[in-house]
Amino acid sequence: MSARRRRTRPAWLPWLTLRGGVFLLAGSTLAVVGLVLGRRDLLFVAVLLLLLPLLALVFVSVRPVRVHVGRAVFPAVVAAGDSALISLRIRNLSPRPVFGARWRDTVSGSIRPPERRDLPTLDRGGSGPDGGPDSARVDYPVLPPSRGLYTSGPLQLGRSDPFGLAFHERPVGEPQDFIVTPRVTVLPGSGLAVVSGDGASREALRNISPNADELIAREYRPGDPLRRVNWRATARHGELMVRQEEQRSNPEARLVLDTTPPGSNPRTTCAFELAIEVAASVGVHLIGAGFRMQLVELGPSQVAPGAEREHGGLRGDAPVFFDVGGERPLLEALSTVQPIAAAPATPDEAPLRQLGTGQSPTVAILVETDARGLADLRALRERSHPAIAFVLATVSPGSVVTLRDAGWRCILVNTAADIPEAWDSALRPGPDREGELDE
Repeated sequence: MSARRRRTRPAWLPWLTLRGGVFLLAGSTLAVVGLVLGRRDLLFVAVLLLLLPLLALVFVSVRPVRVHVGRAVFPAVVAAGDSALISLRIRNLSPRPVFGARWRDTVSGSIRPPERRDLPTLDRGGSGPDGGPDSARVDYPVLPPSRGLYTSGPLQLGRSDPFGLAFHERPVGEPQDFIVTPRVTVLPGSGLAVVSGDGASREALRNISPNADELIAREYRPGDPLRRVNWRATARHGELMVRQEEQRSNPEARLVLDTTPPGSNPRTTCAFELAIEVAASVGVHLIGAGFRMQLVELGPSQVAPGAEREHGGLRGDAPVFFDVGGERPLLEALSTVQPIAAAPATPDEAPLRQLGTGQSPTVAILVETDARGLADLRALRERSHPAIAFVLATVSPGSVVTLRDAGWRCILVNTAADIPEAWDSALRPGPDREGELDE
């Protein structure tokens, strides 16, 4: 309860320590006894005991600590469940030394910073370099349990009087945000199989396959930079070969995320967080494999710019792409995505109008899709090859049957530990196995 009082107390209001409270109580008691007995000596001691705590309150209020606080979070982007280090550089700005001060930091959400600690003595402020005797560095680790945007700071710096009767704490420094991204599970394989122009199945990225050198290498020509020499192909052919980088292309893939689960019960909330983790794992895997990935939300977009958030990725919102090397922007985008109500249907909306007419590998992560979402996914099937749906336990059996009848390969995911096996199942050739959807 005392901690709650400290959080709600105005920043300008100091308070008495336990020792100061004892002084105040003892002074009040002696004052009453002295008045009753007519003892002036007791009254003198009582006045002294009462004045000391009051003077201490004035002392800590009129001489605030003046410091500059620099703040850094390492790493700036951390995965949920991983540890991060918050580093504070505190520098004295006043002409007086700072000693006897105590500090505690504040962090938003469910992260618990350390309890109040002593601040090392700071010499009087100077104009010397950082790290001098007028500054100190304090670090502490944090362990964010879930994804999201967190705020670190401001620092609460407190000081007491020389007798330890009163204490005053003030916020100093500016807060800083840091992003906690979803957990990413490493997936097996090197990408997805797509269909080439002649209808034959081939691997989308040949540059990560063992025979990549044959497909992207050509003979050396005068003027080619040496950094493009393909040494493996050179050894195989017996002549100098270079990478034909200009002929390589990055195929596109589509990631569909169900952001419109109805209700907010604990089961649906847990399933949605699992869906975010699946989306992060699949998205990072595909981008790392060289795909230019499009993220589609079934609800109004929380990733696209604000002006383009209207109906949802399948209902006309502008597509959001993450190019090769965009793993971090994708994770940052997914860190703040929340369940959202589906936008009402409008007569002028054109489902799938932004997705083009060609076929792209499509992976859908579904939490609890309604009839409208199922209709959009059935229509999307014609533009998807392969069409893989990771369905969570909250998806009804009827919805799974509808998706499978439309041609989606449905794979059940119960927990985060199932993600690698589910991905491996999705890549295996052949129709769905009924057992994959049984608890």
